[in-house]
Amino acid sequence: MATLLFCLALVCLLASLVPLLPFGHGIVRSFDFGRLQAIAVSSLVILATIIAGLNSGILIAALSMAAIALLIQLVFVIRFTPLWPVQTRGFDGDRQNTPTVSVLACNIKQGNHDYQSVIELIRQRKPDIAVFMETDENWAKALRPCLSEFHETIEQPQEDSYGMIFASRLPLREGQVRFLLNEEVPSVSCIVELPGGRDIRVIALHPEPPLPNRDTLGRDAEILVAAEIARDEPLPVIVTGDLNDVAWSRTTRRFLRISGLLDPRQGRGMFNSFDARYWFLRWPLDHIFHSRDFELISIERQEFVGSDHFPMFYRLALTDRDRNDPPPSPSGNDIAEAEEAIKVEKNRDRPPAGTDWEEA
Repeated sequence: MATLLFCLALVCLLASLVPLLPFGHGIVRSFDFGRLQAIAVSSLVILATIIAGLNSGILIAALSMAAIALLIQLVFVIRFTPLWPVQTRGFDGDRQNTPTVSVLACNIKQGNHDYQSVIELIRQRKPDIAVFMETDENWAKALRPCLSEFHETIEQPQEDSYGMIFASRLPLREGQVRFLLNEEVPSVSCIVELPGGRDIRVIALHPEPPLPNRDTLGRDAEILVAAEIARDEPLPVIVTGDLNDVAWSRTTRRFLRISGLLDPRQGRGMFNSFDARYWFLRWPLDHIFHSRDFELISIERQEFVGSDHFPMFYRLALTDRDRNDPPPSPSGNDIAEAEEAIKVEKNRDRPPAGTDWEEA
């Protein structure tokens, strides 16, 4: 028993230390994802060693390693609990006289054929903006009748798990599919006119997933390109989608510093959206970030729709009150590393990761 607890504690400690390494490789960055699982196992080890009585050196070592691992993990995830101050203020104004926008972000999983569940979700929530990821031509065909109710729809169906559909009930002054770094990985960028005439920029992303046999530069660089676009955008900005990165990772934290955007989950909860099929393997993979112009009305995880992701539904209010605190400013190292990552990825010609996952 003591040996088992020692081994579990050692694994938790290693899993906590590995993502601190400054290497953008899938083997390293994958350890960013399982922080909640490491917290759970570390806590069980601590409890078990205390119950066992700490009557041997191996149990004391296990307790020490588990406690260190737990503290490291809490440093990253505690900001996504009610113990942390909110980064985005909750909206308490007059919704009748304030422009608001609702966003449904849904990675439907290309191999999922439960079209009706997604259609029913759209009809139930009636979002102003809906973003669907991993949409192939079959999904585009299935959703078209329902999305005909929307003012405008931008379709980029693909057979490689990178297809995207963007639908808006609100008028679009500008809407385009963009390939930020890889000609097979689309994103959508739109200027949306809210009720009352105010314009906002909405960017939808779905970068590459991390794989243990290759680096994460494609994913990281695309996220950082979006950060620079948001930083330079004069309009209020929303960035949403499945970023294939967790909320507490090195890349996402750098994205927030460079873009100047806020994460409404901070101080509220993690809203774990993946993996929808296994309750013990979940983390926050689907996101919405916004400029300081917005305040949060609600953020909700939706019911299972057959995908490995839960859809996410958000409501934001566009205000003039500027009550949100700004995120930390980027350091010189943030800017330099982002520019280097983008430069390297622009000069590489390779297929995106995960294009064959749905072939089996």
